[in-house]
Amino acid sequence: MTNPISDPLVENVISEDVALAPVSLSATEDGIATVILNRPDRGNAFDGPTIAALTEIFETLKGAEGVRLVCLRGQGGHFSAGRDLDWIRMAADWSEGDLQADAMATAAMLRTLDEIPALTVALVEGLADGIGAGLVAACDVAIATADARFAFSDVKIGVIPAMVSPYVIRAIGARAAKALFATGRAFDSTHALAIGLIHGVAPDAAGLDAALASLVAELKTSAPGAVEAVKDLVDHVAAHPISHGLIEDAAHRLTRVRLSEEGREGLAAIVANRPPAWAL
Repeated sequence: MTNPISDPLVENVISEDVALAPVSLSATEDGIATVILNRPDRGNAFDGPTIAALTEIFETLKGAEGVRLVCLRGQGGHFSAGRDLDWIRMAADWSEGDLQADAMATAAMLRTLDEIPALTVALVEGLADGIGAGLVAACDVAIATADARFAFSDVKIGVIPAMVSPYVIRAIGARAAKALFATGRAFDSTHALAIGLIHGVAPDAAGLDAALASLVAELKTSAPGAVEAVKDLVDHVAAHPISHGLIEDAAHRLTRVRLSEEGREGLAAIVANRPPAWAL
């Protein structure tokens, strides 16, 4: 998995044999990248190689130019069933150091996803449990089918959803997280929407495709650099209390964007009553 994404982004799959790869990546010339969890016979469950493959792909997308949207999906009707049972059984014989390394590998994968500058979108079908549900929370946008099911079922096997907790709590809040983490109960798309884990519900897989197409159309009218700046702005503001320093920082960020090539083009487009270059 060493093939780089080129600039401009062109169609590419990271794997010589996609059928055997636990994760695949494809991309279009206009910068829409699709990451597919590709273990349908295991419910797209996570093991060490899958986490390593995802981390490498997310690192590639994090550093690639021309990426405007990253879409995450699962192959075969499920998003992800969480940890692979065989991987859990193997872990029973691991040392404390092995367990710590495994936990940190999961954390690194999720953090790399969170740090991708482009907008990230999870399209959820079937089950999203454990790390799978955490992956949904770590994305900027999430849409699920009406029959999708979610859970943080770690407590059912005597552990805790520690590595996904920063992203889940950020998405749904501490109180909702406590209720779901402590009970491990499954919940549907309606509840996921109500607590903010997802942003929309589609009737079926075709509806997910339609929702993605609509989002892509909207995103193409937004300046790519401004989208990246917005993500960074939100993360910074959310991490700090409102103060003079925070407000001053926001003003500096706005000024830099206004003076950027995109900012000048946006103003010129308004004056000339035409679409900006990135929307053509």
